[in-house]
Formats: sequence, C-alpha cells, structure tokens
Amino acid sequence: MKFVAIVGTNSGRSTNRKLLQFMAKHFADQADIEVIEIKDLPAFNEPADKQAPAAVAQFSEKILAADGVIIATPEYDHTIPAPLASALEWIAYTSRALINKPTMLVGASRGALGTSRAQSHLRQILNAPELKARVMPGIEFFLGHSEQALTADSKLLVPEKVAELEENFAEFLEFAKITHVLVNQANTDRKRNFAWEVSEEE
Repeated sequence: MKFVAIVGTNSGRSTNRKLLQFMAKHFADQADIEVIEIKDLPAFNEPADKQAPAAVAQFSEKILAADGVIIATPEYDHTIPAPLASALEWIAYTSRALINKPTMLVGASRGALGTSRAQSHLRQILNAPELKARVMPGIEFFLGHSEQALTADSKLLVPEKVAELEENFAEFLEFAKITHVLVNQANTDRKRNFAWEVSEEE
C-alpha cells in the first residue's frame, strides 16, 4: 500500500519528522510511506475563486493518490500547530482530498504526555464535513520525551514504543484495506459536494 505521512509542523528540528522517517524505514517491507512537509505551504487566506496555490495543489494530489494518510502532530498550547491547521483549511476549502481517506494519528513530544490533547483536537477537526477523514478509532500513539527516544538519524530507541507502533501500524494496514472495501466512490463524491453556502438563484 502507498501512504503519505504528513509532518504536522514547520519546525526544522521536529521530532515528529524523525518519528515519520523511522516509520517509513521500519515499515518499508509492508508499505511505501512518503514523508511530506507542510512547511512550504502558504498560510490559508480563503481565496474567492477557491483555487489552490501550486504548492497546495501538489500537496493535495499526493494525498488523493495515496491509500491512506499518517499525520504526526506536536502539541502547542493544548492543540495542533497553526501551520497544520492552515494546511487542513486549504484541503477543506479546495480539494477535500481527505474525505474517506484512512488516517492514522501519531505524535511526539519533548514532554511526558506525547501530544494527547493535540491528537484529541485533531480527531475533532478531521471530522468536519469538508474533511471527513476516516480516522482509525481506538488507537493512539504518543511518544513522550522524544528527544531522548529518537536519534539524530531517526531511530527509535525505546523497544516498548517500537512494539506498540508495530501493533498500531498492523491494525492501520487492516483498517485501510477494510475502509477501501466499504467506502464507494459515490459516497466520497457526495461528501465532496457538501456546501455550507447556499447559492442565490437569480
């Protein structure tokens, strides 16, 4: 299967990037995981023509072409970083590429809690009508003290967390397969056509 893994921050020293790089290498025999960045996306500005800038369009195309998505988020002030929120707003406003897309959430934090509040908030955001990602239920992966847990070359040094991540990823593979069987294109198209705005008849 082909997955894209979104680094949910524009920080150049993020341990969430290292976590996704570890996953891409560690699970290479099970799936093709491409790590993609949000740091080059412009801030969301709600263009009147609803046309995405080139960088956003390319970002959305990668999501549309993938069998599933992995999002790694840090936690800032009990929620997700503003650049990740902006990227999701672009997707919601333009391509709606996440609709019905199997999605796994992970998070790394230098503190002890490992992004628990940010992931909880992200689940709520991804349930918005314009996003409607199929987020894998019942599975959470929090990596606390991530600077000590991850090496400079993106190796995860905590055997218990490696084992937990392996179990979670195996479940995500099955979840993605089942989701693709159960969800049809007509359902996805209907959700993509959702609109809050009602056009005025002349």
